[in-house]
Formats: sequence, C-alpha cells, structure tokens
Amino acid sequence: MSFAELGLSEKVLTAVTAAGYSTPTPIQAQAIPHVLARKDVLGIAQTGTGKTAAFTLPMLTILESGRARARMPRTLILEPTRELAAQVEENFTRYGANQKLSVALLIGGVSFGDQDAKITRGVDVLIATPGRLLDHVERGKLLLTGVELLVIDEADRMLDMGFIPDIERICKLVPFTRQTLFFTATMPPEITRISEQFLHNPVRVEVSRPATAATTITQRLIASNSQDFEKRETLRRLIKGATDLQNAIVFCNRKRDVATLHRSLQRHGFPAVALHGDMDQYARMAALESFRTGENPILVASDVAARGLDIPAVSHVFNFDVPTHAEDYVHRIGRTGRAGRLGAAFTIVTRHDDKLVSAVEKLIGQTIAFEGPGLDALPPSEAREERRGRRDRDDKRSPRGRGRSERSSRTERVEAEAPQADAPAKSTDSARHSGRHQPVRPDSEVAAAPAGSRDSARRGRGPRTRDEDDGPQVKGLGDHVPAFLLRPARV
Repeated sequence: MSFAELGLSEKVLTAVTAAGYSTPTPIQAQAIPHVLARKDVLGIAQTGTGKTAAFTLPMLTILESGRARARMPRTLILEPTRELAAQVEENFTRYGANQKLSVALLIGGVSFGDQDAKITRGVDVLIATPGRLLDHVERGKLLLTGVELLVIDEADRMLDMGFIPDIERICKLVPFTRQTLFFTATMPPEITRISEQFLHNPVRVEVSRPATAATTITQRLIASNSQDFEKRETLRRLIKGATDLQNAIVFCNRKRDVATLHRSLQRHGFPAVALHGDMDQYARMAALESFRTGENPILVASDVAARGLDIPAVSHVFNFDVPTHAEDYVHRIGRTGRAGRLGAAFTIVTRHDDKLVSAVEKLIGQTIAFEGPGLDALPPSEAREERRGRRDRDDKRSPRGRGRSERSSRTERVEAEAPQADAPAKSTDSARHSGRHQPVRPDSEVAAAPAGSRDSARRGRGPRTRDEDDGPQVKGLGDHVPAFLLRPARV
C-alpha cells in the first residue's frame, strides 16, 4: 500500500514524497482513512511506529478547507512534554510546506507575549502542553469553542505526569461534537476508563500488543553493586566496550542523578550533555541540538526524554536505573531501533531491583537475559569502607568537618596526655568548676613552670602550639589601663 491509496490530498502527498517516504507504517495505513472519515480513533502502537504522522497527515488534508479565526483555533493537539510538542510542530512544518496554514506552539519557558500574538492572528493548528494551554484560557486570551478536532497524544504519559485532571477540564471547554483522536503506547486500566470517557464510538487501531518492545532492539541486563560510584564505573565500562556505539541516551530516575552522572562522565572524558525537567527551554533545546548534530553523542536524561525524541540513528540506550514504572522501560528503549534499524538497550541492575525487573519482564512478556555474570556472581561490595573514606575526606574539606576533626584530635591528645591517677589535679579541677576559690601559687612557681604547664593548668588541656601563644603573661590590665579608671572617685 502507498500513501496515494489512503485518500490524502495532492499537496500532502507531494510533501510526503519530498520527505522521502513512500510506504506508510501499519498504524498510518489503518488510522489515516478513519481520521479522514471524521471518526474518533483509538490508536495503540509502540513508540517509534509513526503515530505522529498518523494524525498529522490527515489533519493537513482536512484543514485545506476553511480558515482560522482570531483566538479560536480550529484544531488542538495536546502533548505531555515540550520536546514532543516541538517535534509535532516540526512535522506540520515539514508536511505542510505546500499549504498556508498557521501553527502555534504553547509550551512553558517561552514568552506569553509572543504566544498571545500568534493566537490573536488566528491559528489552524494549536499544539500545547496542558498547563500552558490552561494558563492562556484563564487569562482570557484563548477560546476553545471553535475546535473541530482534538488530538490527545501519549495518553499514558499524561497519566504518569498527572495531567489527566487538566485533560478532563480541557475536554469540557471544547465542543461536544468534536472529533477526537486518542493515541497511546500502553493501555493500563486507567487509560481504558479515560478513553471511554473522551471518545464516542471510536475505531480501535492496534498494530501491536500493548507495551511491547520492538524486535529490532537487543535487550540485556548488567549486574552491578548498588552503590552509585560502582554503577557509574559499570556504565563507563559498557560505553567503552560498545564497539558499534554511534550515540547513546543514558536514563536516570531522578533529576539530581542526571546532573551527578553528567559531571562524572565529563570528568572521565566522555562528551555528554544533560537533559531534565528543571532546565529552562533554551538549555533543553541546546542540549538536544548538540546531541542531534553529534557534537555530544551521549545524552544523560530523565524520563522527560523517554518520549518525543525522534532521532532515528540512536544506537544505544543505557538505563542507569531500572525505571520505577514498567511502562517507562518500553518508552526508554524505544528511543533506539526506530524505523527498522537495529538497536541495543542495556539496563544496570542491582540486588534491590528484583521486583522492578520482574514487573518489566511481565509487561513486555519476555525474559531479559544477563550479559556476563548475574547478580549471584557479584563480589561483596566494599561500599561501607569507601563511604567512610569519602566521609572523612569531606570532613577535611568542609569548614564544619575541619572543626570536628580538630576537636576530635584535640580530645584524643588531651586524653593521651592527661595523668591517669592524679588525685590533687582532679580535686583542683573539680573545685575550679564548682566555683570555689583556689589558692594562687607564688609567682616564683609560676615563673619556674614551663609555658605548656602554665597553659595546661589555666586551660585544663595540653600544651599550646606556637601559633596559639599570646606572649608573656600579663598581670591585671598591664600597661593598658583605661583613663576613666585613673580618675579620682567622687565622694
């Protein structure tokens, strides 16, 4: 089957041919005719199968007739992340090159003024993340009563990110007679409930079993001890040992681990960039561009990059952490092995990850083999000694740590130098602490006693060091008597 048999317009077919595509993917071949027939569609397909073009191409054909009105977009596409929204905009720009359609992108990290200006002129296609879209609606800058077609993309990711309440609110703002396209890679029970709520007699298009990994991806588990520095060493060994590595994405569960791992790879000479949700939009786009061009072929990212990255040539995916949600594993490894290419996915596993790995294997319906020795063959971890050594080094480097080290060493010195059985000294010390007056020794005894002994008697600790010496002993105020003390008292 070719694109010409799907009912697309001539302008769209010309743009598709110019982009170098001649045969539609299974999801495109099944979904496009139903979208052109103005039916609701529930599309289920694993990542990397061309879901974006499955709704982009028929939307361009539908939008050839009609015109946009100010502040009232004709179609609305909801995406969970900024990167995926920007990628959909690129698809409309590529395939809509022969049409004069206006496209607006509403995402965070961009000025409200520029977005308001585009909406005011009128847009045919509005691509937005739920939060920023509702911000414009609440400010009175946007009306959704003219939306003819609503697309909810990556619905399972919307669920994971907590956007479902926002989606429900948006669906109440668009007309009830709209056409709805609902695309997802997995179908947990909650997504099934939501699809029944949003769609009206939908056509179900399913080209693969939900939550399956592409057969072009080689999956392996790598055993490692649970300490982060040992996992980082395992990752570096994997990267160095991959002979066919062109570029790679390294996934972490937490944002702070992304930053730590990024710095570690850079210190060891690996060209890497970082990407996570706390970065501003300019930094995120710059990092992605650096990765796409090959300037930095290693991308350390959180799950914000698990979807929306259309980089067909990614050769390897490394899971530094086993994902907490099993569905995220499918999307992570789906960044490689796209468009029929071969890919490799390696997951670093510790003894604490048994349940997470079992959940992943149950979801994808296959057992993932270990590469090299398994967890049972791991040597005992020496993490406790290493952690203690790092803590001692940190104490020496930090001001608070230096204070603790000096106090502890001073205490040890006093205990070593203190007499073990000196009853008079003990009684003198206890009397001094109790506040009772002690007889003062003659000056001759004080003068005859060594400086360290005088200081020990006065301070109750060991001899003072040279840099702590404050000169000869001063009696009373010495030569520095204040003038007001020399004036005669008035009677």
